Amino acid sequence: MRGIADFHCDVLSKLLMDETLSFSGEQSGALDVTYERLAQSGTVLQTFAIFIPRAAGQGIEPILRSIDLFYRKILTCPSVVHIRTAADLRLAASQGSLAAMLSLEGVDGLNGEPEMLRILHRLGVRAVGLTWNHANWAADGVMEKRGGGLTAKGCRAVELCEELEMIVDVSHLSERGFWDVLAQATRPVVASHSNVKALCDHPRNLDDEQLLALIRSDGRIGITYVPWFVSEGGQASIDGILRHIEHVCELGGERQLMLGSDFDGIDRYVDGLTHPVETTKLLDAMLKRYSADQVDGFASGNAYRYLTKHLPQA
Repeated sequence: MRGIADFHCDVLSKLLMDETLSFSGEQSGALDVTYERLAQSGTVLQTFAIFIPRAAGQGIEPILRSIDLFYRKILTCPSVVHIRTAADLRLAASQGSLAAMLSLEGVDGLNGEPEMLRILHRLGVRAVGLTWNHANWAADGVMEKRGGGLTAKGCRAVELCEELEMIVDVSHLSERGFWDVLAQATRPVVASHSNVKALCDHPRNLDDEQLLALIRSDGRIGITYVPWFVSEGGQASIDGILRHIEHVCELGGERQLMLGSDFDGIDRYVDGLTHPVETTKLLDAMLKRYSADQVDGFASGNAYRYLTKHLPQA
């Protein structure tokens, strides 16, 4: 096994709301994802989302503070490599280091200025979700009742992401927004932390047509551990997650599956899956149903193959 790649966690939001917390050591107790747990679990890649809670303020400032926290509290840990390029990813793998990537979850704080993505790209952000659950200047999120798609500025944001080789993340977009992105994008996109709507009818999950579109374009689907995305009613088990994995495989998505835990973005957990070390239980359960090569792909190989192709090469 080459280790675990997790395409979504919300550590930075917790650090932003309480800067006395640390990513490692004794002051990290309020976090699901910590440096020590990532090391113990064999995690080789962790994506750190920039999500700004309403209480943290508006505009670009809390986004920049989150990036500063990433540099000060995460990249200063031993053997952590900031992933900006495919070359960085290969270097981290060759050294046995933890690859750390920055993503933006919602462009609200860019205040209607898509060109601000250029600045975030220079600071190391490599994936962008246009919305969280609600509407903003770029698009409607899945909880916006009108169900609108991309605005003109949202289309410009997608255009800039392609120009800058930033990954577009469709996990929180409205259904119409999802299809608007796929109609415009020339590069495969990801759903970093979404499950199967056919198994759990939650707005944040994807229907089979959406899943097939991601599979056919060789995008990526990050199976997530959010209990209410796994099972209606929110009582969820590792076996429940396996049902979502099986469904995507039945659609032909074995090579497009990856993991997107949403640790530190949830306050309830799948039974027995409360932090990165326990992800090994999920892998053990997978190995009872799939070959070691298949599980290696789900755990990290599929994510690595995507990133080495679609991140800037140098």
